[in-house]
Amino acid sequence: MTTAEAAPVVTGIGVVAPNGVGVEEFWANVLAGRSGLAPVTRFDAAGYPVSRVGAVPDEPDARPNRITVQTDRWTRFAMTATEEALRTAGIGPGGERDFDDYDLAVITASSSGGNEFGQREIEQLWRAGPEYVSVYQSIAWFYAATTGQLSIRHGMRGPCGVVVAEQAGGLDALAQGRRMLRTGTKAVVTGGTEAALSPYALVCQSTGGRFTRGEYRPFDTRACGCVPGEGGAILVLEDEGSARARGVSGGYGRVAGYAATFDPRPGSGRPGGLPRAITGALRDAGLRPSDVDVVFADGAGTPAGDAEEAAALTGVFGARGVPVTVPKTMTGRLAAGGAPLDVACALLALRDGVLPPTPGVTEPAHELDLVLEPRTGPARTALVLARGFGGFNSALVLTR
Repeated sequence: MTTAEAAPVVTGIGVVAPNGVGVEEFWANVLAGRSGLAPVTRFDAAGYPVSRVGAVPDEPDARPNRITVQTDRWTRFAMTATEEALRTAGIGPGGERDFDDYDLAVITASSSGGNEFGQREIEQLWRAGPEYVSVYQSIAWFYAATTGQLSIRHGMRGPCGVVVAEQAGGLDALAQGRRMLRTGTKAVVTGGTEAALSPYALVCQSTGGRFTRGEYRPFDTRACGCVPGEGGAILVLEDEGSARARGVSGGYGRVAGYAATFDPRPGSGRPGGLPRAITGALRDAGLRPSDVDVVFADGAGTPAGDAEEAAALTGVFGARGVPVTVPKTMTGRLAAGGAPLDVACALLALRDGVLPPTPGVTEPAHELDLVLEPRTGPARTALVLARGFGGFNSALVLTR
C-alpha cells in the first residue's frame, strides 16, 4: 500500500467565509470571482492600517442561545462549520453515529483567540467595575476554547488539542489530526476559524506591518500588503477503513503528505524553510513535483514575502512549472482559518476539476503560472502552503 493509499480521507467539510457561508455557496462565489472584502463598518477604522476587511456579513446561528454568552464569535464560526462538516460526513448526533465517544477527536488551530470577547469585557471592567465582567471571560478568550466547546457539544472525548502557529497552524492542525488517526482514533474534527477584526485584535496584528489600506494583490507588481479577514473551515478526517465500514467511499480526497519547517534567524544568511517544507510534504506523499496539478499559495501580498514564496515555488517546480492560485484575495488572510479554507477550496477543485481564480492580480511580478481566471481540466493532486508570522512554514498534499 502506498503512502497516499494509506492516507486519511476528508469525509466532511464546513465553511464560514466572508464570501459565503456553507460549502456550495462559498464555492460558487469563488468560481464567480465574488469578493467578500468590504469597508469596515463595525467601528471607525480611520486610525487603523486597514480600510477594508473580509468580514462574515451575518453571523450564522447554529447553536443554542445560551452558547452566545459563553463564546467569542470565532468559536461560534467553528460551531457552525462543524455542524455542516459532520452533516456532510454523515456523522449524526448522539446514538445516530457509528462511533464511540472516545473514537472521536477535536484538533483545531487558533491565532488571535477570543479577542472580541476579551475587549468587550475589559471595557466593562473599566467602565462599570469588576462585578460586571462576564464569568466566561476566563475561558472564552482562550486559544483552546473552540476545541473545548466542540468536544462538549458533540460528545467527542478522544484526543483533543489546539495548535497555535498563525496561518501555518491551520495545516498543522490537520497534520495533528492525521497523527491521531494513526494511533487508533477513528475520526477527527479539525481545521480552524478566526474572528480577529475587533479594534483590539487589529492592534495586536498590525505591529507586523503586513496590512494595507489599498488592494490585496499577491504576486503583483503593486503588492503592498494584505487585508485581514475572518472565518475559516472545519473538516472531518477519517481512517479510510472506518469510513468504508460505514458506507462512505472516497470522500472529498486524501491528506497524502505534510511537512513543516521554521525559517532561520533573520540575518543568518541561511535559506528560508519553505522549500524544505514543500519537498518534505511531497516526499511524505511519495510524489514528485511533476505530480502536482495546482498550488494554493500562501500569498503574503508583501513584496518580500511574495518574492520568497515565488523563489521557493520556481526552485521546486521550475518557472511557470505548475498552476498557482490565491483565492484568498476574495476573503483576506484569515490567520488560523485561512489554510483550512484553502484546503476546503483545494478539495472542491479536485472534486470538480476546476482551478479557482486569483481576482485582483493584473500585473504579475514573478515567474509563476498564476490562475487569473477559472481553469477547467482534470486535477488529481493539490499542494496547499501556509506561512505563519514569525517563521512558520507548512505544506500539505491533497490527492483525489
